Amino acid sequence: MNQQPLRIAVADDDRDIREYLQEVLPRLGYRVTASAATGRELVDKCRAERPELIVTDIKMPDLDGIDMAHAISRDSPIPVILLSAHHDADLIARAGTDHIMAYLIKPVSEADLKAAIPLAMQRFRQMQVLTEESAGLRQALEDRKMIEKAKGILMRRLRIEEEDAFRRLRMLASSQNRKVIEVGRQVIAADEVFHQLEQLGHGG
Repeated sequence: MNQQPLRIAVADDDRDIREYLQEVLPRLGYRVTASAATGRELVDKCRAERPELIVTDIKMPDLDGIDMAHAISRDSPIPVILLSAHHDADLIARAGTDHIMAYLIKPVSEADLKAAIPLAMQRFRQMQVLTEESAGLRQALEDRKMIEKAKGILMRRLRIEEEDAFRRLRMLASSQNRKVIEVGRQVIAADEVFHQLEQLGHGG
């Protein structure tokens, strides 16, 4: 059975960028189901079309991309990729919450999107696992930060990719009948012990 292409909604107040996204995303094998020039327009279209991913500019005339992502996710969680014309530390800090899974700086290339979309969907699936394990979304967001740290440790120490790092965390959790977050905390604690031992070695 053929897998249906991922349904994506796009939003930008710049018509050229909207048209670029509508042209490039199908080339990458995705289907653009909605296009909007304002945040509120995208919220309405997402409620009607139910896309599986949103690619949106962060600066919109009426509702910025982060607030818009919150509004949409209240109805149904959808992963979001934010686009920005410049690198802004405050925006990145705000963007590191809820269902915002990636952040790209304009001009966005086809290669940027090709790399970001699978990563965003992968992170969103991981977020769903954590949400199911935890008492609710707020706890899942806290757990996600810990898991990101644990994945980074595994990627560095085992020289593996992000997806493989999460897969190994899940496998170990499953084999021990524990939650992924518990194994993640154990990885972080072990890394801290190794760091202390390494420092002792340098000092001695």
